[in-house]
Amino acid sequence: MTEESKKGLEWQEKPLSDNERLKEQSQFLRGTILEDLQDPLTGGFKGDNFQLIRFHGMYEQDDRDIRAERADEKLEPLKFMLLRCRLPGGIIKPHQWVELDKFARENSYYRSIRLTNRQTFQFHGVPKGKLQTMHRLLHSLGLDSIATASDMNRNVLCTSNPIESELHQQAYEYAKKISEHLLPRTRGYLDVWIDGKKVQSSDDFLQEDEPILGKTYLPRKFKTAVVIPPLNDVDCYGNDLDFVAIPDGNGHLAGFNVLVGGGLSMEHGNTKTYPHISLELGYVPLEYTLKAAEGVVTTQRDFGNRADRKNARSRYTIQNMGLDNFRAEVERRMGVKFEPIHAFKFTERGDRIGWVKGIDKNWHLTLFIESGRLVDNDEKQLLSGVLEIAKIHKGDFRITANQNLIVANVAEKDKANIEKIARQYGLINENISKLRENSMSCVAFPTCPLAMAEAERVLPNFIDELDKVMEKHHVADDYIVTRITGCPNGCGRAMLAEIGLVGKAIGRYNLHIGGDREGLRIPRLYKENITLPEIVDELDGLIGRWATERNANEGFGDFVVRTDIIKPVINAPIDFWDANKIILQTAA
Repeated sequence: MTEESKKGLEWQEKPLSDNERLKEQSQFLRGTILEDLQDPLTGGFKGDNFQLIRFHGMYEQDDRDIRAERADEKLEPLKFMLLRCRLPGGIIKPHQWVELDKFARENSYYRSIRLTNRQTFQFHGVPKGKLQTMHRLLHSLGLDSIATASDMNRNVLCTSNPIESELHQQAYEYAKKISEHLLPRTRGYLDVWIDGKKVQSSDDFLQEDEPILGKTYLPRKFKTAVVIPPLNDVDCYGNDLDFVAIPDGNGHLAGFNVLVGGGLSMEHGNTKTYPHISLELGYVPLEYTLKAAEGVVTTQRDFGNRADRKNARSRYTIQNMGLDNFRAEVERRMGVKFEPIHAFKFTERGDRIGWVKGIDKNWHLTLFIESGRLVDNDEKQLLSGVLEIAKIHKGDFRITANQNLIVANVAEKDKANIEKIARQYGLINENISKLRENSMSCVAFPTCPLAMAEAERVLPNFIDELDKVMEKHHVADDYIVTRITGCPNGCGRAMLAEIGLVGKAIGRYNLHIGGDREGLRIPRLYKENITLPEIVDELDGLIGRWATERNANEGFGDFVVRTDIIKPVINAPIDFWDANKIILQTAA
């Protein structure tokens, strides 16, 4: 480590956060989880175990809709777990889906499966007594949930891109390699959830090592994506680490541009926290991909702030070190210098809903799943519909980073049958507007403990109202990227939307506008702490102006910036922002 690269380590003079103690004393993430599983007096986990289960891909939650009612009855909140599967690139086989569907119906409080914008699925409402059953099921299917939450590299995204099949397959293979390379090495996950084995002595840990993540893992969560231009369907500028695929002259993968330091979380009222798009480090040939991933992650491991978790994400590490110093440290660890960035351009994001045909002559059906929620109700039988498709489908499923589902690699002879089932169960609906197709929400109430306002449950009616506004101003055939998140933690990626609602309190939101369609710009706060009807009224006027004053093919976000309705976000130190502009110039 050079003297220059040590810049930004001032946090070492402060006491470490308690999470660092927790990880240090966790016996490589085992803690006393097994003992807690045997405790019938509570549906949750005690002490450090409440945090440790997150390293195994789970969060403890409760049904907030009935929390007060249970308190009145002197009962513990109805506690259960969320589990998030590790599924790099979002690809899952139909036979796996059949078993996952069965578990959700028989063991989940909500009898649903939710597709996430981290390109995987979640079970909500799993009781503590079913956790080992669930993990053993995943293990039998060749799946797991390790490192999908907490202070590790999380599920690695990859552009779904069902058309350019060969390039996608190569990029997907690297998404899997990156995911595997950055996994923790501890057997703690297997000991607790698969074997049910309690380690008796600290001597048993002497053989364990975490060469990449370290004994105390990363300072904070870390997100990685692989993206294939020109489709930015994974919102790559919102990730800590991005690999932008660069093809050779024959359409094969040649290497990656490496981007770092993106992130969308913030805290209301705390100006030291802010969303930011990722910055360019440089280009690496394929053979240095894993070295680049390891170099970035270990640099974040060693330089990230372990005293203040609100200042611990990679974007703050880069700000504290300086981008050039961060790059130099990664190059030192890689043993090679980055090449200059190769030109690339994003022209769109989102998913291509409906049928498309790949260059391999197979068909791919992208199904719009609002907020990713697969559940059966009186109106639609979405969960059952996907199950029926899984029973006959010979290809695979791809969960997209926009909470949708692709029925991929359908042979011509099977296409009609797949479509018939999808229509029968309400999975295909031609009346869905482009605005709705380009919307997204996080879970929020009733299960997320961080939620300040509704998101998933209010999105459908909110889009209904915006559809009316779009029709009123004769732009119903167009769209605006619109997202709602229940708190400022960033799960709904509202801070890369043209219209982003961030929950402030029950029924109240901060309204951000001015992102762009390609996902290159952070929207800016426009109105604070207002209700959904007030937001619709504000947008009515703005969309009316956009409809009549915009340039040809000008998106809503670009319009409100060009006309000075909103200023572009500059909420980081100016030198950091100057580095940020490099991305915009390259992408342009």
